[in-house]
Amino acid sequence: MGDGPGEGFGTMVGQEQELESVVDSDDLVEADDDLDNVVDDEDDADEDEDEDEEDGEEDLSSLEEEGEVAADYIEGLLDIADLDGDIDMDVEGDRAVVSVVGATLDELVGDDGEVLEALQELTRLAVHRKTGTRARLMLDVGGFRARRRTELAELGRSVAAEVSRTGEPKKLRAMSPFERKIIHDAVALAGLRSESEGEEPNRRVVVFPAG
Repeated sequence: MGDGPGEGFGTMVGQEQELESVVDSDDLVEADDDLDNVVDDEDDADEDEDEDEEDGEEDLSSLEEEGEVAADYIEGLLDIADLDGDIDMDVEGDRAVVSVVGATLDELVGDDGEVLEALQELTRLAVHRKTGTRARLMLDVGGFRARRRTELAELGRSVAAEVSRTGEPKKLRAMSPFERKIIHDAVALAGLRSESEGEEPNRRVVVFPAG
């Protein structure tokens, strides 16, 4: 791993070009071809579908293996990009969680988490190819997802209150599966109903009044 964050890049432009070469590598092209085999179960929750039983039955050791494979893959990407970061692994419920923490990791998050979403899909694909099983692991960088979870939960509560007051459905902006799941959960806790509509990447949540 690099001796310091961003050494060897010289300028932010150089960093972005280097990261683009990582995110837009041949693996990403292959990922586009193979993503049908790496189904995002978060979107299943958007559509109020039950998660596959086999996912709920994954034992701790297999989830830990997913985390280890993912951590090795992310460490390799950090080496290529010459970025410094520590990698933490955990298991939350039936999902492995890999977190990268460090001083200068904004390049790995991107605008509205777009780069992070791409890295997560690449990491899931790497785990899928290594273990032969579908990966549902969550990748976080610099605490971005934790912060977004708090912000989106508050947004979900606010929109639910507005819809309850007006009695009119409200459509939100396009969001990622991760973001939509948080909104759905917050709306459900408020006693209202929500659905996802549209196609990726323009899929969005619609909140409906109770009843």
